[in-house]
Amino acid sequence: MYEPKMKEHDGDVIEFIESVENPKKRQDAYRLLEIFEELSGHPPKMWGPSIIGFGSYHYIYASGHEGNAPLVGFSPRKAKISLYIGTSEGENEPLLNELGKHTSGKSCVYVNKLDDINEDVLKKIIAKSIADIQELYPA
Repeated sequence: MYEPKMKEHDGDVIEFIESVENPKKRQDAYRLLEIFEELSGHPPKMWGPSIIGFGSYHYIYASGHEGNAPLVGFSPRKAKISLYIGTSEGENEPLLNELGKHTSGKSCVYVNKLDDINEDVLKKIIAKSIADIQELYPA
């Protein structure tokens, strides 16, 4: 049986952030903690070894595969900060164009540091991502 690698657990979020070697990434992680908690209304929880997630939802794919995932989250990784915010298959393109220096994948945005992006635009993308996921996967 498939066992997901990314599961919510009781790991200490602050302890994880404090383990981040780069002081700037650590500082950015604390700011992201504030932003994500404020916008999601959920406390931070560790998901897997390195993702800080806020809220959760249950998904079921057409293939029958199902599981749980955080509504939104981030990870202050060594190379870049990963922001787990749905990019809505191109719908967020106008907002992403205003975000600042970043790269993106299907449901993730990568930034070097928060100074590279527009925080107000980031907040709009996070809020839209939460709304989109809650519409797609109602509780």
